[in-house]
Amino acid sequence: MISIRPSTPADGERAVQIWRDAVDATHDFLTSEDRNAIEAEVRSFLPLAPLWLAVDADDRAIGFLLLDDASMEALFIDPAHRGAGVGRALVAHALADHPILTTEVNEQNAQAVGFYERLGFLPIGRSERDGQGRPYPLIHLRFAPQN
Repeated sequence: MISIRPSTPADGERAVQIWRDAVDATHDFLTSEDRNAIEAEVRSFLPLAPLWLAVDADDRAIGFLLLDDASMEALFIDPAHRGAGVGRALVAHALADHPILTTEVNEQNAQAVGFYERLGFLPIGRSERDGQGRPYPLIHLRFAPQN
């Protein structure tokens, strides 16, 4: 059973571990230099960020979501729990408070693009570079409820 709860400072290292494992499983397009630089950035803010955690029956984090108002800034799932509804549950949690939800996804991460499309997100724009100016195009998405 999956529960969703706010993170605490004690969850910080586990969130970084989930990020690292998820990126290593899905972001093979990153150069090793960029991968390491991004991890350093993530380590500097993620442990204290106000995350929503998906936790298992033992209260172990298996995924997390970072929201900034109605913008989903990060969604990462432990690869051992992919395909089990964790990401869907976190997005549903965000949509309950923000029915007009936006996010960005790396264009090269076809699995994530497909995930968001299956949930009803539609592309509303594209950037040639990521938020730090690296050459990793982003697709900008907005949730469009199905009628």
